[in-house]
Amino acid sequence: MTSGRRAVLRLAAALAAGATLGVLATDRLAAPEQAVGAAPPAPPRGGTAGAAGPQARAARPLPASYRLQPMTAYAPPAFRRATPPVRQRPFLSMSGVGRSMVLTFDDGPDPRYTPAILEALRRHDCRAMFFVCGEMAVENPDLLREMADDGHVVGNHSWSHPLIPRLRPSRIRDELGSTSEIVERTLGTAPLWYRAPYGAWNRHSFEIGAELGMEPLAWTVDTLDWKEPADADTIVRRVHDGAAPGAVVLSHDAGGNRAQSVTALRRYLPELLDAGYRITVPGR
Repeated sequence: MTSGRRAVLRLAAALAAGATLGVLATDRLAAPEQAVGAAPPAPPRGGTAGAAGPQARAARPLPASYRLQPMTAYAPPAFRRATPPVRQRPFLSMSGVGRSMVLTFDDGPDPRYTPAILEALRRHDCRAMFFVCGEMAVENPDLLREMADDGHVVGNHSWSHPLIPRLRPSRIRDELGSTSEIVERTLGTAPLWYRAPYGAWNRHSFEIGAELGMEPLAWTVDTLDWKEPADADTIVRRVHDGAAPGAVVLSHDAGGNRAQSVTALRRYLPELLDAGYRITVPGR
């Protein structure tokens, strides 16, 4: 081979190599952009699905984490209701509700008494608040759903009704958090109100309750229906004596024999309505 022919062959080989490198570089630069939004190119007519070679490699999508993972730090956070402020004392009454009162029932739901209370409220088209204990709610989810279906407010009354100030903060969190969890799992929404058992609050309970998105509600009128034996006449008299705009009435639908609580409700509820009171629940 003459020196002139060898020079021509070297030049042709160099041009072919340069063209091949240019094609590869173009493919590599185009691949990430296609993975972001562009649709993969259609296979050539007459080609077989899953064919090997450069065309198959170009159509293979990159892993989703390639683009999405680095961007998660900049994604907007999931919507969460703003947590309420940390209170230093619970609400004792409701302001700005006019000639209205709030009826509340603690410790349930109990299949012996809660259905009768729900029926009495339903008969007069009234809404109330039920502060439930987690250990009762988990055993009676149908009653929990009935409360919500009737438009009542379901609040948090701890899991096992302990004396809150005697508990460590971690245990308070378990008592309130577990009850909120069972309410949310059953009803689809977590409670927005809570009440400390025995009305015994402390700083940790206010802080943890706020972290869980709940406001603390106590009461204005204690019917003392938790005392046994309870007397229906005495319960009715206490409700009437304490009736006032914004008053919050404390009764119970569990925790003992609550037959007299049911009897008293059937009497004082229509009497309060006849006296011009509206039975309502907080707007929050």
